[in-house]
Amino acid sequence: MWLLLLVVLTLLLYRWYRQSQILENLSDKYVLITGCDSGFGNLAAKQLDRRGLKVLAACLTEKGAEELKKETSSRLQTVILDVTDSQRVKSVAKWVAEIVGDKGLWGLLNNAGTGMPGAPNEWWKKDDFTRVLNVNLLGPVDVTLNILPLIRKAQGRIVNVSSIVGRVTICGGGYCISKYGVEAFSDSLRRELKPFGVKVSIIEPGYFQTQLNDLQRMKNDLKNIWTNVSEEVHQSYGRQYFEDYVADMEKTFLSLSNTDLTPVTNCMVHALTAVNPYTRYSAGWDAKLFFIPISYVPTFLADYLMTRTAPRPANVAH
Repeated sequence: MWLLLLVVLTLLLYRWYRQSQILENLSDKYVLITGCDSGFGNLAAKQLDRRGLKVLAACLTEKGAEELKKETSSRLQTVILDVTDSQRVKSVAKWVAEIVGDKGLWGLLNNAGTGMPGAPNEWWKKDDFTRVLNVNLLGPVDVTLNILPLIRKAQGRIVNVSSIVGRVTICGGGYCISKYGVEAFSDSLRRELKPFGVKVSIIEPGYFQTQLNDLQRMKNDLKNIWTNVSEEVHQSYGRQYFEDYVADMEKTFLSLSNTDLTPVTNCMVHALTAVNPYTRYSAGWDAKLFFIPISYVPTFLADYLMTRTAPRPANVAH
């Protein structure tokens, strides 16, 4: 037992030492980050700027870009980017190429994304799925494909922001689907780009509040979704199901959501600055202690754990 303990401790120390090594000459490296108006992208841009990297921050709005520039050094440059606009993505890729020149782009942090409240799949329309997939999955794919030659030139890094729901589906709609897609895209990129010396990491946050009004927005969205479903769906699920669903969402949000975003952004910074970045980063204790273990248990057990307290529709046997 003592020998086994010694071996485990030695491996843990070696792993800690290996992962604690940070790259030199960070001030020579350019990093492009999408979705920098607020939340994870905004904080990551500030942290990387303080570390001396040359940050190219893509914001959705002029207001977001201006506010970010006020809080960062003169090294940081901003650009307006909607990741669902392919022509704009191409234009930004040319802008980045002109800035980085022959050095190439060291890092791409695909952070831009959109959230949505959970709801049964039957309550959504195809356009609702499409809207989320365009931002959370096809947008990062488009940005990556246009930026990839610059990353290969620098033998740099790609960091894709997924979610713990890219491992464990917690609700219907397009959000979980989009994050599963990010995981698959990242895995294929990692294997394809390894011969070029490019490393790909995935960030898998648990529940975090990126904005204090997220809960009220999601409640309003759920109300609108419920209002627009068919009368047959209203009768099948029942008003009580809807009210219980909203109450459960609010309870989960308030009990698990974390307003401290640094566990996520610290992972982003490590992925872009460490000599040996991790392949996957789980951020948040709920991710580490609940969702990741559930992703490994047998399906019937995972289904039970995820649905045992879920509300029951009106027209099913209790």
